[in-house]
Amino acid sequence: MTYGNYPDLKNVKKILVVKMRHHGDVLLTSPVFSFLKKSLPSVQLDAYIYKDTLPMLEGHPGISKFHTYDRGWKKGSLFSRLKKEISLLLQIRREKYDLVINLTEGDRGALVALVSQSPYKIGFDRGGKRIFGRKKVYTHTVKNTPTPRHTVEKQLDALRCMGLFPKQEERDLFFHIPEQSYSHVKELLGGIEDYVVIHPVSRWRFKCLPPEAIGALASELVLQGKKVVLTSGPDKEERDMIEAIRKTCPEEVMDLGGKTSLKDLGALIAKAELLVCVDSVPLHMASALKTPVVALFGPTSELNWGPWMNQKAVVVTRNMPCRPCFKDGCAGSKMSDCLFTMSIESILSAVEKVSQENPLALV
Repeated sequence: MTYGNYPDLKNVKKILVVKMRHHGDVLLTSPVFSFLKKSLPSVQLDAYIYKDTLPMLEGHPGISKFHTYDRGWKKGSLFSRLKKEISLLLQIRREKYDLVINLTEGDRGALVALVSQSPYKIGFDRGGKRIFGRKKVYTHTVKNTPTPRHTVEKQLDALRCMGLFPKQEERDLFFHIPEQSYSHVKELLGGIEDYVVIHPVSRWRFKCLPPEAIGALASELVLQGKKVVLTSGPDKEERDMIEAIRKTCPEEVMDLGGKTSLKDLGALIAKAELLVCVDSVPLHMASALKTPVVALFGPTSELNWGPWMNQKAVVVTRNMPCRPCFKDGCAGSKMSDCLFTMSIESILSAVEKVSQENPLALV
């Protein structure tokens, strides 16, 4: 027993980090990989994530190998799904990891840690919600803090639990963009430079402003002489929202909704004059790439998910006693009054502020 009961890292040669969550959540784990590799340069550092989130960490210099779970397996038969899942678990066991870090408070990560038979297993405490005898699964449990805290810091707590303490400058995000993505984006833009990207969508509609509000914002930016580019994912709901926005704004607003990969979207944001977005993965890309960003927050918390280590970032919210409520819209209605009543003037004011030489970053 040593002070802090830290694991003995002298003989740790292989580490697996598990993060079974959405794209933005996965990107926010990048400082964990960066600092682990810096602290233990000779260690083989692998990741276990959902297959569709691979672009968020692909190209990270600290990661040697990816194990990916395909959510599409659920569409097949139960036998086919179990066969693939068991095969993946056995593959992980064969790696003989010395340490497994589960950054997800879910049972799939706990199962991976258990099956790995790793001597050291680190995971987050979920209070009374313990499945698989979770208290017995982990050799080291990360205690949760009751106060609001950025997700990056929460995940770095897993390293602090190991006795590794990153300095402030060692907590930055990393997002790799290949050259072909820059080339593809250049073709899509057709020579347009000095543009503003508006990404008004999220997989969760309750995080979004109404289409007419975004259309009015885009129209005002065009009147100010700015070139505006709309982006979204390829999902039908997101594309439908972009189409509704296009009907309310000038024809010169460029629609790239659903036309870019995640890496392409990163390249587009990296070269942008400014990004305006809701609480979604482009916000975290902007933090990694240091692109000026205006982030529009409603029922979710900017303290947990806001801009990270980006000095040219401004958060816009409504000062309402109920927010952040962390609900899927008011009373579960899927519509959020704090976003539907957000004024265009407040967003434009933030755009002006973030465009200044040294904007006041509300992060």
